[in-house]
Amino acid sequence: MTTSHARTALSVNVNKVALVRNTRHLGIPSVLRAAQLCLEAGAQGITVHPRPDERHIRAHDVYQLAELLKQWPQAEYNIEGNPTHNLMEFIRQVRPHQATFVPDSQDQFTSDHGWSFPQDAERLAPLIAECRQLGVRVSLFMDPLPEQMAAARAVGADRVELYTEPYAAAWGTPQQAAQLERYRAAAQAALDVGLGVNAGHDLSRDNLADFLAHVPGVLEVSIGHALIADALELGYGDTVRAYQRCIAQGMTERGLLKP
Repeated sequence: MTTSHARTALSVNVNKVALVRNTRHLGIPSVLRAAQLCLEAGAQGITVHPRPDERHIRAHDVYQLAELLKQWPQAEYNIEGNPTHNLMEFIRQVRPHQATFVPDSQDQFTSDHGWSFPQDAERLAPLIAECRQLGVRVSLFMDPLPEQMAAARAVGADRVELYTEPYAAAWGTPQQAAQLERYRAAAQAALDVGLGVNAGHDLSRDNLADFLAHVPGVLEVSIGHALIADALELGYGDTVRAYQRCIAQGMTERGLLKP
């Protein structure tokens, strides 16, 4: 294919590999091996979300993956988490390419909402400034609300990651078109104020192409649960290649890739 637009990057979240490993004391499945196989298959990045209780990703995983990523200079390392919990120490020590700030509580089952402005601006601003001083790009996990995007930019963010669970839940239903319009409008509002756009949460082989076909300017999708579930059946390499085909399909439908 000939590319007429920057291709949406696939960042693989390996949290669920760690979750399975942590049920025993054998070190398998290996988080490092999973990341390596995904990178070898064409993933453009690796994402981790180390929670304070270490229910899945543990501190040593964060540091070992940082070392692995040095062998893949074309790939990016994205560390997610709440910057008021344990995230900032990892950012200071590892200096990943991107820090994604997520407003989780310590015992939260999974991420389920984005930051709100102006309520969160005061506590986020100095932490964003610190990341940028360290040379780390900052993405804020946000609900698809166009009116919030200017505030995210004003507080210093480089990108937003649109929380896509509502779209995933609506995919294949009569509500799909309305949800896609919400995300299209939010992404356009982000682009209009100079923010980059990422997306993630419950994206899958079923719904990814449709999302990218309708939502402008998506630079990166971060996918974990569905991708690792698929890998149990297909293997890491074939799964990553399948997701890359979904990305290509969505961008082609949008006219951003030419056959």
